[in-house]
Amino acid sequence: MKISQNVRHFASRKALETPVIRSVANSGLVRMHTKIFTKKADPAHAEERTDHLDDFFDATMDTYLRALQEGYSEAEAREITHIQANFDFYNHGWTEMMEFPVDELGDHYDRYREFFERWDVTIDDPLGQFAPVDGVAEAPSTPEKLEEPEHPYAEGGFADDVYVETDDGELIVGGQEEPEDVDVSQAVGVDEEMDDTR
Repeated sequence: MKISQNVRHFASRKALETPVIRSVANSGLVRMHTKIFTKKADPAHAEERTDHLDDFFDATMDTYLRALQEGYSEAEAREITHIQANFDFYNHGWTEMMEFPVDELGDHYDRYREFFERWDVTIDDPLGQFAPVDGVAEAPSTPEKLEEPEHPYAEGGFADDVYVETDDGELIVGGQEEPEDVDVSQAVGVDEEMDDTR
């Protein structure tokens, strides 16, 4: 699929890997992702999906870190979590929130099949072993949207690799190299915390 990648993504990775500030970065990233995807949701259903998305994205932070520990690049690890989210959107019939077309679900699963199978992640069970003990908040489904899925934010044709769009608009297959000097203060959530202490 196609995702963006810039210095803020690398700063957020570093923050999540740093014990003292991990919780701040985690909370900031969860808030950011929930905000992004509720804006893509049907306005009539956005609010009722918020708690579910908060719980789901919180769980995918563990997926992200595990993928990094297993040697996946920053872009690949983040793509894995986005694929999990798209599985969840599909299962709920939230097709308007999907980032790639419904007919590419299997292709995206197959690319990371080894990782997904190791952690019991499937299209039907997007979190697998990463599911929180207390579960994820329920949210109403819209299964009727699966009959003729519309996904205005989906971009097809990127199912064979991770495609990274830089701030300059350049498209790089596989992602960028991590910068040498990453400033953790630029991480999502951490930057807000620092603003509050100034």
